[in-house]
Amino acid sequence: MTHGMVSAPQPEAAEAGIDILRAGGNVVDAAIGAALVQTVVDPQMCGIAGMGCLHVYLPKRGVHTTLDFHARAPAAARPDMWSDLIEREADDGWGFILQGRVNEIGYQSIAFDTALSRWGTRSLGEMLAPAIDYAEHGFLVRPHVSEFWHGPPKAGRAGNIGIISRHPVTRRIYIRSNGHPCAVGEVLRNQEMAHTYRRIAEHGAEDFYSGDIAGRIALDMAQHAGLLTLDDLETCRAEENSPLWGSFRGYRIATNNPPGGGIQLIEMLNILEHFDLRAMGCNSPEYIRVVSEAMKIATVDKDRKVGDPRFVDVPVAALTSKEYAAACAEQIRRGEKTRVARLNMGGSESKHTTHICVVDHDGNAVTMTHTLGQPSGVVTEGLGFMYNGAMSVFDPRPGHAGSLEPGKARFSALSPTIVFAGDKPFLVLGAPGATYITMGNLQVMLNVMEFGMDAQQAVCAPRFAAVSDTIELSNRILRATERALQAEGYATSRHAQSFEFARVHAIRCVDGKLDGGADPASGGMAVGT
Repeated sequence: MTHGMVSAPQPEAAEAGIDILRAGGNVVDAAIGAALVQTVVDPQMCGIAGMGCLHVYLPKRGVHTTLDFHARAPAAARPDMWSDLIEREADDGWGFILQGRVNEIGYQSIAFDTALSRWGTRSLGEMLAPAIDYAEHGFLVRPHVSEFWHGPPKAGRAGNIGIISRHPVTRRIYIRSNGHPCAVGEVLRNQEMAHTYRRIAEHGAEDFYSGDIAGRIALDMAQHAGLLTLDDLETCRAEENSPLWGSFRGYRIATNNPPGGGIQLIEMLNILEHFDLRAMGCNSPEYIRVVSEAMKIATVDKDRKVGDPRFVDVPVAALTSKEYAAACAEQIRRGEKTRVARLNMGGSESKHTTHICVVDHDGNAVTMTHTLGQPSGVVTEGLGFMYNGAMSVFDPRPGHAGSLEPGKARFSALSPTIVFAGDKPFLVLGAPGATYITMGNLQVMLNVMEFGMDAQQAVCAPRFAAVSDTIELSNRILRATERALQAEGYATSRHAQSFEFARVHAIRCVDGKLDGGADPASGGMAVGT
């Protein structure tokens, strides 16, 4: 019998998590220890200067909550500060392209300690140990990491190589003397990150907010005309929120609140509940048409109405109501095509995020998506970690739901979710993948709930996405299916990748048994003990 399971895009992180469970740690300990390893071995996907959402369920302790650590704009930010620099919207709708790429690369949270102190059994110092070991002694550069570094310009954004080569301190960590990044299989060490993590282990997370580390961050920002100040760091804290609930054919769905993407998941599931998806067949032309229309409706609603609840009156009850879903479903039945207002259509996903799932045999569960958003490329001398570049996804046009304002968090599609069958977890999942996160999570949930797939089958099944007027298809969607969609008047775009549209990781719980799935695209694994 499997007593616990971890699923993650990085084998090093999955193994660290399972080692913690074997040593007597709980699911929160395992998730945080694994996540800290992720910050070392996937340093452009996530980091201690990143953001995310942790969803935790501990039934015997009466705990079911989310810990949101969204990145908030510095107090010095202004709604119109970039309004005259707009070139266009990013092709995938994930942010804007500005002159000089000022919002992408340049100087412009540790929530883990909060989670451990509230629900864990180990200290932050203990959970930092595996990450420190990888930083000091090195890790093998995996194909996924190298692929990201060499990624060409996509969706109108700058090529990724600038993220690790443009700034001297960053370049010293990632670029070899021959002018190239570490190759696949080479060992990358980050002694400065190891030193920073040791300091946090010794002095606590407060050192990041108000101690020596904070002072060094603030000084670096001030010297390079950055917006972040010591006051911003001191006010940076994680927020605990009750989950957002929905239902689908008797299953109970718990996910995260805005500005996270859970609201889109609930809306899409409510719409799709009105269709006999099983009779259509997974990935048939009619199935893709119906699900794509639900995706487009949710995308339009997100663009127009969803943002940071501190600044935007988000109509959560209306968007997640069964009545609204029924009206949307009728619109789809009539054959109406929802138009997604986008300055550019389609585009490859931005992969600057990672995920971790942990479940044990007692039904305790953690699912956490964390990210750098758009990695800034900036590393402060002596600290070793990269800052998030979340300013890139704010709308530089004043007066919109996603417009830039001081202290505001941007919308993020991250949506760590737990599906319940009765009062027990049935499916625990989440994904990286920018705007495609909710679309990937949705399809994996449907694969399990509607088509009876196990976790690995569900994450491996071919996927598609509709975040614009174009239906995007992974390369294993049949060409005959694509022709049928085109015959119905749909524009399509085929991607060369077989595994595309988020990198979903999941654990399924059936009759006390656990099975896990890791998306093959990122080279991760699910491992049990």
